[in-house]
Amino acid sequence: MSAGKTYPKLHNAMWPGLVGKGSPGAEPFLSLDRMLELTVAADVDGQKFDGIDLFLFDPHIPIDLSDDDVKKVADKIASKGLAVGSLVAPVWPGTVGDSAMGSPEQRDKFVLAVKKACRIANLLNEHGVRKYGVIRIDAADNPEHWAADPKGNTKKIAETFREAGAVAKDHGERLAAEGEICWGGMHSWQNMVELLEQVALPGTVGFQADLAHTYLYLLGYNAPEHQLLKPGYSDAEFDAAYRKMTDALRPWTLDFHVAQNDGSVHGSGSHDKTGRHCPADDPNGKLDITKCSGYWLQGAADRGIKHICWDGCMFPNAMLETQETWNTILAAMIQVRDAHGWN
Repeated sequence: MSAGKTYPKLHNAMWPGLVGKGSPGAEPFLSLDRMLELTVAADVDGQKFDGIDLFLFDPHIPIDLSDDDVKKVADKIASKGLAVGSLVAPVWPGTVGDSAMGSPEQRDKFVLAVKKACRIANLLNEHGVRKYGVIRIDAADNPEHWAADPKGNTKKIAETFREAGAVAKDHGERLAAEGEICWGGMHSWQNMVELLEQVALPGTVGFQADLAHTYLYLLGYNAPEHQLLKPGYSDAEFDAAYRKMTDALRPWTLDFHVAQNDGSVHGSGSHDKTGRHCPADDPNGKLDITKCSGYWLQGAADRGIKHICWDGCMFPNAMLETQETWNTILAAMIQVRDAHGWN
């Protein structure tokens, strides 16, 4: 049973029903209603998920959904006893947004995607269903493009993030860039730190840490020059590497995803390969979820973090549709809160 800590609130991500789904050859989308059902049904000794994080993307929440329809979605979520936390802005080419290191026109589209996400965030805040959380972004471009001009492209991304950060601040919001090996200029822990330092808006533009993605940072996928762990590493070597990475990125961390990774990369549909999200109890999982979460959650309350979210991005639909998947995940998240939470 829980030790009775009330924070961080425990959220489930809705985007595993969308990311890597719905394109030719990929599995079909799972609806927002179905993802809500599975979340609400999860139960561990009477404890439930406190809320959800949302992807502002069709068919869940189209970014230009009318004010009235956003409020209807908010009513539906609140009626299920759930809060809304962080929102994913559709910043990529092919959506409202475009590359953060592209042409001026592309970068304007990126900022527009953030502005549109802020509109929905403000509507959810006014409704009352949302009282905390960030808006998630990334560079919306890949490491190969970035590598053509590392210095110049990092400067462009920083300028775009700074402009988007100003828009977010005007709306009372904060942005968190999710470090993944598939995003140019964010594809290693060191590149991520350098980018955030160039943006130079601490507390407004920060980092979203994900256990699965940041494990790949340690291994140096897509950035072998920044590798911190070699294959066959010892527990002591892991601990030293993990401390180095988290000490560098923790001060910037405004949002946190609990996850598991088996050391491999995975992509599906139109999504590039990135750190594979595994079930919480995956026998091949490389992470002690509770222990690793503790590194990121030190001082979390002081950085304004009020919730954590499970990310099961690109889980197969059969796994998503299995209720035990969510009970196991919820149990893992309760353990994280019991160990590292606060009142």
